Amino acid sequence: MGKVLMKGNEAIGAAAIKAGCRYFFGYPITPQNELPEYMSRELPKSGGVFLQAESEVAAINMVYGAAGSGARVMTSSSSPGISLKQEGISYIAGAQLPCVIVNIMRGGPGLGGIQPAQADYFQATRGGGHGDYRHMVYAPSTLQEAVQLTMEAFDAADIYRMPVMLLGDGMIGQMMEPVEFREVEKRGMPEKSWATCGTKGIRRPNIITSLFLDPKELEKHNKRLMDKYEEIRKKETRVETIGVEEADVVVTAYGTTARIVKEAMEICRTENIKVGLIRPVTLWPFPEKAFDLIGHGCKGVLCVEMSMGQMLDDVKIAVNGRKPVSFFGRMGGMIPEPEEIVAEIKRIIGGV
Repeated sequence: MGKVLMKGNEAIGAAAIKAGCRYFFGYPITPQNELPEYMSRELPKSGGVFLQAESEVAAINMVYGAAGSGARVMTSSSSPGISLKQEGISYIAGAQLPCVIVNIMRGGPGLGGIQPAQADYFQATRGGGHGDYRHMVYAPSTLQEAVQLTMEAFDAADIYRMPVMLLGDGMIGQMMEPVEFREVEKRGMPEKSWATCGTKGIRRPNIITSLFLDPKELEKHNKRLMDKYEEIRKKETRVETIGVEEADVVVTAYGTTARIVKEAMEICRTENIKVGLIRPVTLWPFPEKAFDLIGHGCKGVLCVEMSMGQMLDDVKIAVNGRKPVSFFGRMGGMIPEPEEIVAEIKRIIGGV
C-alpha cells in the first residue's frame, strides 16, 4: 500500500487498527471528532468494537475494563475531555494496564476554544491525575510521524504495562498530508499472564486493582512503578536534533510548532545565522541529555510553544543555568509566525 492522503485524526485511527486495536471507547469533542467517527465506521470491519460512552468518565473506565482483559484498547479526546478522564488514567496507571490515549489539544483553560494549542503539556507530562505516576507521551510533528508513533504506542503500552499518550494539537488532528502505513520495528511482546481473560481451569483467577490498604504494600507498589519509569527514561527517550553543537541560538519546540521553527531556521540560514533545533519526540521521558550538546558559542536557548510556557520548565531544568533561556509563545489558538521566531532569535543574538 502506497501513500494515502488523510486527515490527521483519521490517520491516527487507521494506524491504531493496523496496530491491533480492537476496542475504542470515547465521547465527542472538537477538534478530535473525526477520530471516533472513523473508528465507528472502520473498527467493526476488523472485528473490533466501537462504543460511544455517555461521558468521558465512563469512557476511560471502559478502557480500564477492556485493558484488564488483555485487549488492545484506545480512547481519544481533547483537552477538557482528557481532564475528565484523569481519575481513570490514574487508576489504569496504578493497576498497570496498557492502553493508548490520544489528546488532540484545543485552547484553554476551561472551554477555551477549538483552535490548536499546546497548553496541556503540564497535564500530560506531570501525571494529570492523583498519585505518583507517569505515562509515556509521544508528540508527533507530522502526520507520518503520528501514524508511526500511534502504532509504536500500542507496543510500548504492552511492554511496560502502562497508559501511553499521543499528544497532538488541533492542527495535527485537522490537517491533511500523505501518509504511508509502514511496519514498525518488531519488539518482543510479553505474555499477558496478568489479564482477566479466563482461567481455562489451569490457574487461579487474576485480580486487577490499584487498591493497597496496607501502607507498606502501597509503598512497595509505588517503588516498583518508579523503577519501571526509570527504565523507560533510559530506553525510550526520543529526540530530533539539528545543528545544535555549532548554533548561535538553539530553539526547542515540539509538534506543530517545531515545523514552524524549521521554516524560521531556513530564513535564518539565508542570513548566515546558525540556528539549532532540539525537538522532543517524547515529552515524557523528556530528552534532557540533548541539551548537553549545546556548544560554548551558543548565546541562548529559545523555547517556542503554543502556550504561556509549559515545556519551558523542563527546558530550564535541562539547561541547568549553563545558557540564558528565553521564551516565545502564542496562545488561545494563535499560531506563531516564522518571522516572529526569527525576530526573537535576532534579539537573543543582539543581546537584547
